[in-house]
Amino acid sequence: MTFQPADRVSRLPAQFFAALVAEATARQRGGQRIINLGQGNPVDPTPPALVDALAAAAAEPQHQRYGSFRGLAALKEAASRWWHRRFGVVLDPTRELAVVIGVKVALAELSLLAANEGDGVLVPDPGYPDYDAGIALAGARRLAYPLTADTAYQPDFGRLPGARLMFLNYPHNPTGALATADTLAAAVHWARRTGALLAHDLAYGDIVFDGGRARSLLAAPGAREVGVELLSLSKTFHMAGWRIGLVAGGSDVIAAFETLQDHLHCSQFGAIQAAAAVALDQGDAWAAATTALYERRRDLVVDGLRGAGIVVPKPMGGIFVWLPVPGGGDGTRFARFLLDRADVLVAPGVGFGPEGTRCVRLSLTTADTELAEAIARIASVVAAWDGGRDAG
Repeated sequence: MTFQPADRVSRLPAQFFAALVAEATARQRGGQRIINLGQGNPVDPTPPALVDALAAAAAEPQHQRYGSFRGLAALKEAASRWWHRRFGVVLDPTRELAVVIGVKVALAELSLLAANEGDGVLVPDPGYPDYDAGIALAGARRLAYPLTADTAYQPDFGRLPGARLMFLNYPHNPTGALATADTLAAAVHWARRTGALLAHDLAYGDIVFDGGRARSLLAAPGAREVGVELLSLSKTFHMAGWRIGLVAGGSDVIAAFETLQDHLHCSQFGAIQAAAAVALDQGDAWAAATTALYERRRDLVVDGLRGAGIVVPKPMGGIFVWLPVPGGGDGTRFARFLLDRADVLVAPGVGFGPEGTRCVRLSLTTADTELAEAIARIASVVAAWDGGRDAG
């Protein structure tokens, strides 16, 4: 008998980043030294003090048993202090914060929470591909809204249809754009008018360049009534493998979110939560160092590409460079060209939506030396790129 999975599994989209990893792995097994700029997987180590905090907490018997399904109170309290310190947002840690096993999981859970079968869910185009998984599991309809350079990658709320849920993401993956105050105010107004839930993915909220600052949706007047915000520790503290994050928002949404989580899992390992609380309470210097690291790498990439005659915008935040294909060619063919000619793997922009068709995304999570070598390789072959008419 051939097993037939349920429809909700069959309708899941192909996992974009898994395909990139498979491509790089296959090439490396064949003897090629591929430099992988396709993924946002930090190579830099977690600060040793956080590893020590994890080890100490793991030795405590209370974390060796089942913990509270609702998460560690100390972590929620630290997160409340973090939002207040960063954005002036005051949160009740017992009612307005939920602990999640990584933001990727929370994104899927939000679609399950908010959308019934057939409901519309708005996602940015270009945008993070993993928004789509929860939409598919919920049986909802994916509705893409375009983000373009002409509008500094801000949504046009006057042209959006009604929906049950809308995902926002600033600093934006993949372009590195920041939200304006007007954008967040317009989002709240639109959500009030349509009855939608806003979900602001703040994965890169600490990583903003040139002295700038990210904005919190929850700092916008009235946002708590219509929205939630998701905080990831993966990038700021190099804790990607730890799988820990938080969702903040109005008490009614958080209560429903935690009820859903009660039935799906029983919270993250308590020692990881304890270390995450240390990161949020004591990690301002680490966050500043991470920002400086990625700003330096951004400049290395942008300056190197511009030196090779490639026109590339300078991202304002995040851990990626969004590169329009030289000559306006197709991003998938340009990515293939770079892999074949330079042994450099980049992410084709179409993987982030049709608006990315003529772009590719480069990750800044590779070590400086490899990043510099990758840019040198690209510079050495780009003159042979003819816009994709003959990318082989």
